[in-house]
Amino acid sequence: MPIPSRVMGTGNSAQSAASICGRVANTLTAVGTTNANALALSNEINIVTTAAAGTGVVLPRVETGASVYVSNLGANDILVYPGTGVQINALTATTGGFTVPTGKSAMFFGASGTRWTSLLSA
Repeated sequence: MPIPSRVMGTGNSAQSAASICGRVANTLTAVGTTNANALALSNEINIVTTAAAGTGVVLPRVETGASVYVSNLGANDILVYPGTGVQINALTATTGGFTVPTGKSAMFFGASGTRWTSLLSA
């Protein structure tokens, strides 16, 4: 994974470094209980710090080769939903979200234009 200061050290702007390395959202609050009303993620690195029971987030539009990191530092498990017409592994928006337990993190990889694959931390 590239390091922003090293990317900028080669003459790239801070904006270019953010585009290459990923943007971070540090204090997110999970909301909603479906992909229609969950918190829409817009960054590549997402730290959820507040999570009421049953709430979640929804991944951005999937692109092949994209990756999105979600860390759950909240008091409850969170659900990570795919967009409509997209899957996380075998889960769809209507079959439920991918559970990220409290204190855990998950990485989602864009395997195709309609599928995220996931890796859950130990």
